[in-house]
Amino acid sequence: MLNSHGLCLPDPEYLRRIFFSALLLCIALTLLTGLEARGQEQYLVLNIIPGERYDSAFAQIQQLPTRTSSGRLRLGIGAIFSYLHEPREQVRAELLEFLSLSEKYDIPVVVQLDGEQWWEYRSDLWNWWDSTRSGYNPGNRWNVEWVGWGPEHAMKIAWRNWGRQIRVLPPPNLMSPAYRKACHDEMRYLVPLILEWWKNLPPEKQHLLLAVKVGWESSIGVNAFYYPHGNTLLEKPESADPQERLKAELVPDRGVVASGYAAVTTVRLADSGALQESHLAEVVRRHLDDLCALASDLGVPRERLFTHVGGWKEEELLYNAALNEHSCPGWSFYRHAGDAAQDMGVQRVLRKNDAPFWAAAEWMLEEKRDSTSWHDAIVRTMAIPKCRYMCIYNWSGIREISGAVDAIRYVLAALER
Repeated sequence: MLNSHGLCLPDPEYLRRIFFSALLLCIALTLLTGLEARGQEQYLVLNIIPGERYDSAFAQIQQLPTRTSSGRLRLGIGAIFSYLHEPREQVRAELLEFLSLSEKYDIPVVVQLDGEQWWEYRSDLWNWWDSTRSGYNPGNRWNVEWVGWGPEHAMKIAWRNWGRQIRVLPPPNLMSPAYRKACHDEMRYLVPLILEWWKNLPPEKQHLLLAVKVGWESSIGVNAFYYPHGNTLLEKPESADPQERLKAELVPDRGVVASGYAAVTTVRLADSGALQESHLAEVVRRHLDDLCALASDLGVPRERLFTHVGGWKEEELLYNAALNEHSCPGWSFYRHAGDAAQDMGVQRVLRKNDAPFWAAAEWMLEEKRDSTSWHDAIVRTMAIPKCRYMCIYNWSGIREISGAVDAIRYVLAALER
């Protein structure tokens, strides 16, 4: 094109492409330098939501570049196995199918073991109020959370908002001996299955077990929160439920009704007075430390064992709960997904981290759909020292977002040049 002086100027679209290519190259070189400095493989993991067909997801993800020519950055796949949500044999069958597909497609996997978010199958632990349903036992008040000091404040219902608000069961008292035994029993069954599969792999496929992850955004009063007089709403239509946004900065109640009294009472941190943020963080820390100690005793090496904690208030004490001597810490990134280094709670804990790795255990860039934003955000996260993997939640949510999928391709393709 000609300007007003008759000089030939480059086409604007051509300039845009050149700028974009240069940007990608700069970012790729930054990532490459970080990888070489650490001398460790890193993994970009795509999570499969419960209920999605594993075989279809593996086949779709295989169409992406699954690793760089250097072998230091690979794609992985994660899946969640809620061992208190379904009969044991069903969980076993799903787990073995998932592991088998990992071997078939040669794609490393993160196996997430969840005993917190979904526990419908174990009504013998949570049903303290409905004599017409299975598992009824008034003593189960001690296995669910309370909203005051005493079992008379036991919850019958809670709410969760993962994009939209739904009703869920009352959350478990994380310190209840019966609940802890149930988690231990299922982990003692499932973890050896994972390890047997891993140890029977040929040497060239030992990398396929990327991680065993315990916890799922472990916390109290966020993913199962309670409205004032919530139990009375159980008999009313769901359409009548309040619709409030949690106020993350208000710990411990998050702007609704504080819970956690049952766990705090059970381990004798307090039994009266004001519930403290430190009480709840300590409960979650003990919960994860216990599960990680068990997994470690069963044979999961520290470099393959990860926790997963949430953090909603800037630098809240809960971040610390991800750290223990048996595992590598992991956190969720939503608010700081664009630049994980700006999450000061995570950075605070990483300064104390003596584990070989850490993980962005749940990550999603929610408000951006263009490839440049996604690419930049992925690279920023993985450039933080000792990041072993980042797990995008979820494949079903991003596979139709061309910018996100292109960014994944770019991250891998840039390192192949």
